[in-house]
Amino acid sequence: MQLAFDYIKPEYLIIIGASLVIIFSFIFNFISIKTNIPSVLLLMALGVAIQYIYPELKSNPLISKTLIVVGKVGLILIVLEAALDLKLKKDKIGLIIKSFLMALFGLIGSSILIALAIQMFLESPFYDAFIYAVPLSIMSSAIIIPSVANLAEDKKEFMIYESTFSDILGIILFQFLISPEVFYSTSGVIFSITSNIVITIIVAVVFSYIAVWGIQKLTSHVKLFLIIAVLMLIYAIGSVFHLSSLIIILFFGLILNNTDIFFRSFLKNSINKTRIKPIFKEFYTITLESAFILRTFFFVTFGLTISLISLVNYQVAIQSLAIVGIIYFIRFIFLKILLWDKGIMPQLFIAPRGLITVLLFYTIPVKYTLVNFNQGILLYTILITSAVMTMALVMGKSKGKNISELLSDYDVLHDSIEKSLEDGHHIFDEENLDLSKTDNPNLKS
Repeated sequence: MQLAFDYIKPEYLIIIGASLVIIFSFIFNFISIKTNIPSVLLLMALGVAIQYIYPELKSNPLISKTLIVVGKVGLILIVLEAALDLKLKKDKIGLIIKSFLMALFGLIGSSILIALAIQMFLESPFYDAFIYAVPLSIMSSAIIIPSVANLAEDKKEFMIYESTFSDILGIILFQFLISPEVFYSTSGVIFSITSNIVITIIVAVVFSYIAVWGIQKLTSHVKLFLIIAVLMLIYAIGSVFHLSSLIIILFFGLILNNTDIFFRSFLKNSINKTRIKPIFKEFYTITLESAFILRTFFFVTFGLTISLISLVNYQVAIQSLAIVGIIYFIRFIFLKILLWDKGIMPQLFIAPRGLITVLLFYTIPVKYTLVNFNQGILLYTILITSAVMTMALVMGKSKGKNISELLSDYDVLHDSIEKSLEDGHHIFDEENLDLSKTDNPNLKS
């Protein structure tokens, strides 16, 4: 195999390899839709396989650097993709608040208990253990967002919001923990975090309004990647000044997707909806495609760095199982509290770790490094939580539609009929609108 590679020029080898990875990723997406197995697990397996096909890649120092850059750009696009997919309505306020509280309490509760577990296992200082615990406590929106497409609408939106908030809050907490600033009181800590969030939100709102207003003024045919480039620039500058830059990306996507809500009153005339609508559709498509490509190369590259030898260590396996147990224990408690009036399945088991967890582990400062911490714990946690999510989604799918999904179907049909009537396309007559006469048993019920 190695001799065959020697006869191929490096530039062609890169083109062939990159093309095959993208083709495999599309195939994995198809498999994921049919089986609910997260495509990222298949991508990681592909990365591991490439190790054995072309061993020199694993020892290449550029791999880890590429992983961080691709991961950060991919994260921007994944959060943007999620924001562009969320439609804000008054009846969603409760869902948004609950998902935020779930992300917050889940992050804090898991981080504290996992830190105590790491401290006990490795006999390390609690502060250092806490820094390691935070990445393990953050849900992966990169895995969740493409995996929950077939859930009922309310559960899907809850998981999208929760995973996005988990990413943002987790990064804020992690950046605070590794910050060089020294705090001498609890009030100083609270003030630092609060001021960071407030400043970020102000920047996010001002930038988003200006950016959305400016998009409609662009007349060039080449403008979509310009918008993405500006967003990445703002993210990078914000990160340099220790702002929570993902909030800026989230706000931009929400405002662009909900111009009718954010551009009201005296701002109403400043936006041309007929102009912004086709731009939004094109921008959504290019974001979706770009996020897919970045997600593909991130998890394949991560697969290249995986050492399977660490998985045969029984101590690592026990420590990983303890961490995973803590994750679901904390999740069960707070889901029961926040969603007491609704079911918590399969949300309870949708808590995979992934892109953010890996990214933050690679950026832990040397002075906080735990020498005894085995990277196998990171791999085990990602694999177990992803496998559990897969089983939960497969089992949920096999049970068929629940009542919330049937109501969602009814709402979709109702909205479609109303829109058609408003547009003057009277394809439904009064008799057809009587759902009691339909042959569909789901809508009759």
